[in-house]
Amino acid sequence: MGKKAKSSSGIAKAADRKIDKSTLPPPPPPPEEEYGSSKPLDAPSLPGNSFKILDSDGYDDGGVADLSLLIDLEDNVQRRRRGDAEYFTALKQDLLPRATKGNMAKMTRREQKVQLAQLLFSEDDQAEDKGPSEVFMETASQDEDETVLAHRRERLAQAKLALRMSLLLREPACTSLSLSELCKRRLALFGKDGAPEALRCAERALEITQDGFWDNDEVAVEAEDVPRLDPKYEKNATAPGLAHPTSLKLLPIRVSDLCKRSALLQRGNALAAMGKQEQARDAYTKVFPLLEKEPRCSRVDWERHSLYINIGNTHSREGQFTLADEQYKIAEQLGNDHIKAEEGSKADGAGMVNGAKRARAFALKKSGKEDEAKALLREVIASQIKLNEEEEAKKKKEAEEAAAAEAAAKPAT
Repeated sequence: MGKKAKSSSGIAKAADRKIDKSTLPPPPPPPEEEYGSSKPLDAPSLPGNSFKILDSDGYDDGGVADLSLLIDLEDNVQRRRRGDAEYFTALKQDLLPRATKGNMAKMTRREQKVQLAQLLFSEDDQAEDKGPSEVFMETASQDEDETVLAHRRERLAQAKLALRMSLLLREPACTSLSLSELCKRRLALFGKDGAPEALRCAERALEITQDGFWDNDEVAVEAEDVPRLDPKYEKNATAPGLAHPTSLKLLPIRVSDLCKRSALLQRGNALAAMGKQEQARDAYTKVFPLLEKEPRCSRVDWERHSLYINIGNTHSREGQFTLADEQYKIAEQLGNDHIKAEEGSKADGAGMVNGAKRARAFALKKSGKEDEAKALLREVIASQIKLNEEEEAKKKKEAEEAAAAEAAAKPAT
């Protein structure tokens, strides 16, 4: 046992280090009771009808609960690992993992996690990947103007910062997601020239989701300006994966599944960019079992839609239009399901239909049917213009209603 404090200042410091257990929040639930966004809500959490589950009661939460699991703002994993007494003592003494140098040194661990979430999940108006679709599009960086390239470089730098923060905070789920984002943003900036490095990021993201171990130092290299591992480096995989039995005592298997969905999708994109279409299809197809128990809502159907379009595009690149169109038809039907459903999201459904038709048009052009392709693209453009006009009208109406409600709430003078 340590020596007891004798001076008044020592006694005060010792008292300040003590944790009053009566003031602590309730303990976190067991990992097996954390369902994320797979559990439907009884009522919509936000205005609008895009979160209604098709062919079933309940509403999707828009992925909010899944985001909470991934970012873990409440630090449930650390609390389970350390126990509340040790955790809150370490929190009070600023001993929990966080960045202690640089611009974020004055931020708390929680504030740094919020910053990390913004780096990984926020979308700006200039973002090319803004929106729910995750369809891979081949890019040629030499054809882009400098403004576009500068924005892509900035997005790539943000993903590298997210990876560094994830490692500092010791958040393996965010580490995996950061690697998936690095894969995606490398492809956007460098196209097929950056595909091998992008694939390496996706492979490492996938490794973190498994039931084995991964190498922290090997992953950290990807955050460097020029990622390069010493050829003589010996792998030292000691960090347990998200599906490892040790990890599953602290977090639900859903965290592994969510990260795996992202990693497999990006792995497929990198392989497609490298011209390995069959391997890309295999990566995309492996996501479907992870979606079997997910609700039929617009958020998850956009994920399914992207997979079908990506698979179709791999067939199109191989000159197999018929096989490609089979996938586009499935993707189009997903959209029609939402359009026809009484409480379905008409806007999301129309977006999915247009996305499938656009992919079909490009495949038609690739197969030499240019007239059909042009006619279909004109149809898509007309539909998209109508959708944009309806969206603007909706926003205007909502703004007018909000202004009217605010005016009515003001006391008369």
